[in-house]
Amino acid sequence: MSTIPARLARSAAISSSPEEARKRVIQLYRDWYRSAPEICSLYALNVTPAYVRHCIRAHFEENRYVTDTRVIDVLIQKGRQEYQETLNCWKQLDHIMGILLAPRGRPQRTFLQKFYEGRDEDAVLPAATGIVHPKAV
Repeated sequence: MSTIPARLARSAAISSSPEEARKRVIQLYRDWYRSAPEICSLYALNVTPAYVRHCIRAHFEENRYVTDTRVIDVLIQKGRQEYQETLNCWKQLDHIMGILLAPRGRPQRTFLQKFYEGRDEDAVLPAATGIVHPKAV
């Protein structure tokens, strides 16, 4: 398939209601889902389209509980941009494997790893939580 930058371009839209935002998210998800075999063939990935679809779903599930329509609109715009860049082959194989397919979770650290870093995040409460540490009172 030839690279035509404008073939996937969409104008930025503002959702007037949560229902409209939901429809746009579902359309973006369908576009990504249907393009999984094409992504595998364009980048000669050594993973199956089913795995690419699984990763796409995981990325969408991360933002499942976002309710602000403005935030949803920004996420849709970013998702469209990634989609266009991916299908126009504007990414390298490392981008696809690292950004799209790699899990985003932070690895669990042991007590000693935290100790060597000089902090224990489980014992520190951010000021924004509004929770007062019992020892500080």
